[in-house]
Amino acid sequence: MAEQEASGLQVLLHTLQSSSDKKSILTILKVLGDLLSVGTDRRIHYMISKGGSEALLQTLVDTARTASPDYDILLPLFRLLAKVGLRDKKIGRKALELEALDVTLILARKNLSHGQNLLHCLWALRVFASSVSMGAMLGINGAMELLFKVITPYTQKRTQTIRAATEVLAVLLKSKSNGRRAVNRGYVTSLLWLHQDWHSHDTANTYVQIRRGLLLCLKHISALRSGREVFLAAQGMEILFSTIQNCLDDKSMEPVISVVLQILRQCYPKSPLPLVTASSAYAFPVPGHIATEPPCDLPEEDFEDDGDDEVDKDSDTEDGKVEDDDLETDVNKLTSKPGLDRPEEELMQYEAMCLELSYSFEELESKPGGDLNSEKTQYENHHHILTAASSKQHCYNKDQSSCGQEREDSVRSSLLCMVKTQRSTVHLGSKRKPGVNPYQNVQSNSLGRDSSGSEIPDIQASLKADAWDIDAIFCPRMSASFSNSTRTGEAVEVIDKLLQTHLKCVPFHDPYLYMAKARRTSSVVDFKMVAFPDVWGHCPPSTTQPMLERKCGVQRIRIFEDIRRLIQPSDVINKVVFSLDEPWPLQDNASNCLQFFSKFESGNLRKAIQVREFEYDLLVNVDVNSTQHQQWFYFKVSGMQAAVPYHFNIINCEKPNSQFNYGMQPTLYSVKEALLGRPTWIRTGYEICYYKNHYRQSTAAAGGASGKCYYTLTFAVTFPHNEDVCYLAYHYPYTYTALMTHLDILEKSVNLKEVYFRQDVLCQTLGGNPCPLVTITAMPESNSDEHLEQFRHRPYQVITARVHPGESNASWVMKGTLEFLVSSDPVARLLRENFIFKIIPMLNPDGVINGNHRCSLSGEDLNRQWLSPSAHLQPTIYHAKGLLYHLSSIGRSPVVFCDFHGHSQKKNVFLYGCSIKETLWQAACTVGTSTLLEDVNYRTLPKILDKLAPAFTMSSCSFLVEKSRASTARVVVWREMGVSRSYTMESSYCGCNQGPYQGLQFGTRELEEMGAMFCLGLLILELKSASCSHQLLARAATLLSAEEEALDQHLQRCSSSSGSAPSELEDEPACMEEIDYSTDSSSDQEGSLSELDRRIQECASKKDEGEEEEETPGQEGEAIP
Repeated sequence: MAEQEASGLQVLLHTLQSSSDKKSILTILKVLGDLLSVGTDRRIHYMISKGGSEALLQTLVDTARTASPDYDILLPLFRLLAKVGLRDKKIGRKALELEALDVTLILARKNLSHGQNLLHCLWALRVFASSVSMGAMLGINGAMELLFKVITPYTQKRTQTIRAATEVLAVLLKSKSNGRRAVNRGYVTSLLWLHQDWHSHDTANTYVQIRRGLLLCLKHISALRSGREVFLAAQGMEILFSTIQNCLDDKSMEPVISVVLQILRQCYPKSPLPLVTASSAYAFPVPGHIATEPPCDLPEEDFEDDGDDEVDKDSDTEDGKVEDDDLETDVNKLTSKPGLDRPEEELMQYEAMCLELSYSFEELESKPGGDLNSEKTQYENHHHILTAASSKQHCYNKDQSSCGQEREDSVRSSLLCMVKTQRSTVHLGSKRKPGVNPYQNVQSNSLGRDSSGSEIPDIQASLKADAWDIDAIFCPRMSASFSNSTRTGEAVEVIDKLLQTHLKCVPFHDPYLYMAKARRTSSVVDFKMVAFPDVWGHCPPSTTQPMLERKCGVQRIRIFEDIRRLIQPSDVINKVVFSLDEPWPLQDNASNCLQFFSKFESGNLRKAIQVREFEYDLLVNVDVNSTQHQQWFYFKVSGMQAAVPYHFNIINCEKPNSQFNYGMQPTLYSVKEALLGRPTWIRTGYEICYYKNHYRQSTAAAGGASGKCYYTLTFAVTFPHNEDVCYLAYHYPYTYTALMTHLDILEKSVNLKEVYFRQDVLCQTLGGNPCPLVTITAMPESNSDEHLEQFRHRPYQVITARVHPGESNASWVMKGTLEFLVSSDPVARLLRENFIFKIIPMLNPDGVINGNHRCSLSGEDLNRQWLSPSAHLQPTIYHAKGLLYHLSSIGRSPVVFCDFHGHSQKKNVFLYGCSIKETLWQAACTVGTSTLLEDVNYRTLPKILDKLAPAFTMSSCSFLVEKSRASTARVVVWREMGVSRSYTMESSYCGCNQGPYQGLQFGTRELEEMGAMFCLGLLILELKSASCSHQLLARAATLLSAEEEALDQHLQRCSSSSGSAPSELEDEPACMEEIDYSTDSSSDQEGSLSELDRRIQECASKKDEGEEEEETPGQEGEAIP
């Protein structure tokens, strides 16, 4: 049947080319038109594959070259050619080879006064010019001069033809050679004048598409530097900016506004960032590295990307499918197991980190701690802790943490029940309207009640009455408690008083221990201050915040404000109010500007510039010893007015997109709110968007490469109180000192008779900070040989986190994991009794301490150093890998290895794993796959988590092995240690778009919950495994009798789930506005296929009506040579 259809179509096409009978040709054209007007594009592509384009082009040439060209044939032929040519990527080349390009151009010239004939010629020219090289050829042959004869000033006649001509001209100007020709012939000024004329006369917005076509011509010309120069010299920025000021809210003008915005952004003069150097404001001497002069930003011409001299290239590819070159397709590399990267005798040192394998029970009982536990500070038993006034709130108790226990009872004890009923630990019905400040109901007089309803003293009044140093209180000095100065002593007294009267219970946190730990934390610039939220602590809010609904137009408003600064700079203050690069102090406390500060642990703000009274440009610091990785921010701001919108523009972000465009908000901590009993990081901000700006990195700073682009994160904040001190951050901060404090409190809160909790020092970092290694398991039941044997042969689970400092969400997930594992939850007890957990909760302490986003102090991404780490430059990676090598060498490779991360461009929580077969299949490489044997159990854990954890989704999981990820922990542990279940677990900075948390942003409670759920997943993974002991199953039945039904249900659900993952959905729907208005953006298509199809179909379905233009009836034209 298919052969008959093919032969029938080929007969039609052959007859079309060979026939000279007008009636036969028209009949064939009508049959083809009818065939292609219904169904899908598959019919058109099938016809193209059978030589349909060539047949139509040849018929066009033959008909046009007759003594008297017959337009009864040519018009339907042009319509069919346009329809087919839109889908044929080679139509331009075919038209050139068959001389149809020249024929169509000649026909257009001969029909300048015949609207219908000219319109059809223009449609064909537009299709032929879709190839940039063919567009350049048409430009050489005078097509642009022809089109300028058609495009006239405002008129109500010939408008269809004028529109088509502007669209063809816009396509032609995609060619750089045509763009240069247009510049040299003064077309920029002409196009500007034509646009102004049409804009001023078309008051009813009837001819918006003609105006858009003219603007697209300007846009393509301004892609060249010479075009931009002429455009700016002709006052193009001012003209376009003023012409659309009164129509920004007119939806019918959207096609025009969109292109104007692209032109203005494209022509905005590129400039370097307002920084003295592209390098970090902090310097650290890396051992063995020679210090070099930091690159300075240079004038515009150094980084302005020209492109004028480039040859025209076709951007379209002939093949629809492009192979992913990043996938590893070398079977030998995928299957081979490299040897040790160090002498085998070096592995002996890690025996000291696995003392659980050699200690007797008596030794463990008498010496439960490691090196980190030996630290004794004078604050561990501070006199205020156990007073009657504070004992109920205090969360740090050597025997048992009352607050921690309370939290366990309310959250942890019914983990399985919570999973069974698909309920989260947060209030899902607490959604508020987008943009509403969570503090909006708080009175600004500072007199309020805490969450328990107790009255709190008037804080502001007491602060003023005692004339305390606000900065000393809200950003206290680490050395305050050890100084004899009167002023510092007063600050300590104030802090003590505040802690005793206003401290709210924060589980597993103690401010005094935190301050003591902070003094031992080593930073590059020797931070003297600690941030108030880190000292005071954070309690998750009782409600979960929904994602912010993005308002249409917010991005263009901000972009127009940027352009207004350039064109109308009279109201721009442009005053530097904070800078790490300039002498201190820059800020005048008496002025009406905000005060900024970031020189504390994990802080990151390099510079603040006051733009207008309530608007500030902010620049974040790059990673130490680097010129990139600007994303994380964390800073203090004070001196604000309540109920006033402040706009913040972080202008040197570097990622091309962000979840800030899809509902994510930054986080805010108010000191006054904390003193009122609400010590909480909350999501805040509105009018949020993230877009490319006009700043560029110089080629010198980029090492000779093309200067990278920068992006702006802009958001507005309305602060809850006057003269408050607030902290703003990219995400919920979690410092190294917070971790060390947390570990000490955890250790002292556990029941030493049941829980084996040991802290060791994995190594010292480059910055001189100990990297903690935590071991958690259950104490043996007794010191009998049987119990000690079971204790020492428990399988290992290895979990790491925070290799990237800016991914603070990973630390909150790890916090949930640690707290769950030491809890009294029956699942945690089972896990401790059957596994030994080796946990490295922070692989990059130095990066976290110094406010880096991705790198260590050596300026390297530590998660790209696992292949051959250096003990001197990457000590934490070197020794983490060494520990894994040691476990592997003694036959104790972990059941699961998982590295916790954060993800800035996706929602939900998901896993990345490793699979040889899935990688080869994805790369369409079937060589050797039939003989490969691979355990598919690497999919089991993510399937379990997909059923258990509200935030987890299987659809975002991936098991591909990329070349660019060959040196990551996940791939190296999988390949070199043979751990088939080696994962990276990614948690979104934003929130969820599926499940019970759909439409909600993550809070710390949800992240901690995910850490607990991961542990539950490990238990169920073991219960489902073939090697699971009957003893474990029996213990599960005994300890979880109340939850047995829930456990069985989930085991059945996981085992009966389909073997194939759900089809992966796009992470995000298209944003209401483009993120990056680039010259080749898909958003500025000169017209979609369906739009041109519709116009052609309308024309074909009615008789020639002569449009509105004057035509010469019966014009035949001469034969074309």
